[in-house]
Amino acid sequence: MGVKVKGVSAAQARLDAVVDNIVSRKALRAIHSALLLGGAQAAVYTPIDTSNLINSQYRDVFMSGTRITGRVGYSANYAVYVHDPDIRQNFTRTTAKKEFLTKGFDDMREQIAAVVKKELSL
Repeated sequence: MGVKVKGVSAAQARLDAVVDNIVSRKALRAIHSALLLGGAQAAVYTPIDTSNLINSQYRDVFMSGTRITGRVGYSANYAVYVHDPDIRQNFTRTTAKKEFLTKGFDDMREQIAAVVKKELSL
């Protein structure tokens, strides 16, 4: 004695769409949180002379299919030269470091992992 149920496949499709939407929103929020943490620490390490460099920091998030990519950078023309460890410079700010962007994210690695884990938990 079997019972036919209608609409199961449509319900599954709608449920999959809802789950995908939630997962993509959580993933985006996790990426944004990670960029905020790393960017904030990089700002601490950024040399300040005229504040042009530190004020030129930006964050971008790109979605390409299932891949989400986050990027933090500086739009000031000379940011590459200040960041380059092979170019010697003397900084007046005590927290300023060469490779400030890389070191900022490296120092925040554990906190970033914790925030991403928290954001993606169900």
